[in-house]
Amino acid sequence: MSLSGISQVVMRQLPTLLLLLLCGPFTAEAADESFALARQHFSPLPETLSDADHPLRPALVALGRKLFFDKRLSTDGTVSCETCHLPGLHATDGRSRAIGVENRLNLRNAPTLLNAALQFRAHWDGSRDSVEDQAKQSLIGPTSFGNPDYSSVIAKLKSLGYEKDFQNAFPGAPDPIQPDHWGSAIGAFERTLVSPSPFDAYLKGAMGGLSDSAKKGLHLFMEIGCANCHDGMLLGGMRYAKFGLFGDVPNITGDEGRARVTKSPSDQNVFKVPQLRNVAVTPPYFHDGSVDDLDQAIRVMAKVQLNKELTPAEVGDLRSFLESLTGPVPSHFSAP
Repeated sequence: MSLSGISQVVMRQLPTLLLLLLCGPFTAEAADESFALARQHFSPLPETLSDADHPLRPALVALGRKLFFDKRLSTDGTVSCETCHLPGLHATDGRSRAIGVENRLNLRNAPTLLNAALQFRAHWDGSRDSVEDQAKQSLIGPTSFGNPDYSSVIAKLKSLGYEKDFQNAFPGAPDPIQPDHWGSAIGAFERTLVSPSPFDAYLKGAMGGLSDSAKKGLHLFMEIGCANCHDGMLLGGMRYAKFGLFGDVPNITGDEGRARVTKSPSDQNVFKVPQLRNVAVTPPYFHDGSVDDLDQAIRVMAKVQLNKELTPAEVGDLRSFLESLTGPVPSHFSAP
């Protein structure tokens, strides 16, 4: 690493280094300092995931909810958005790799959709601009809905009686049933899937919202450098990083990562940093779903990303902290 690169790392770590110098081993004082530092690294979830470009009109959200659970839009009638993002599994499918039409196996694990609209890109390799773009392109994805083209989808939507729903969701549009509108509707529904957790209450000042073990885990999470990538509202989802900085990692798919998109050798094994919201209840882990156990995932990440061996107690505290990121599944996340 160059001298400038080392300097950048030191500057990122400076708040944590000062914390350690001031507080030493984890104490009540360290807990207070950890709270102050946590407010620098993280922020609570908003009430909705909408923005100026993605308004949540009731008719639009209602249409998105209806489409999300409709399997008839896939070529063999077996796949909807829900297939890979089940409400009962915190918007995942519990599989190592998702399965689409005709039991076709996807290249990667299906991450949770809860809070996902806040990420800077969609898909593990960042090949989708947003949840709206992801939804639109899933219609013609060979391992998702499997439709040959968008025109066949439009014809299918009309034959299924969706015209009134689209007219209500897009009033005044001369041709309301179109692929972009499908994406907008699905995206609007997904932007309502917010799952605030005890960690949000803690960030807002409820110091009792975390157990002592979770507070130790938070302290360690920042101390050893996890928060350098897993930060912000989602504790991730806002940048790319190479998987395996300190050694090779098992890869059951032979996945090139972002290099599949950019064709650049420098992007080999580079993936979007996953968000950690609800991570304790959304196994298996990593882009290929190769690890089922959260403790093992913690150990692997510490070793291959930070070059650190953790004690059992440290793993337990980190797990407690990650468990504090679990929020309830929204009550409206169900078929209409």
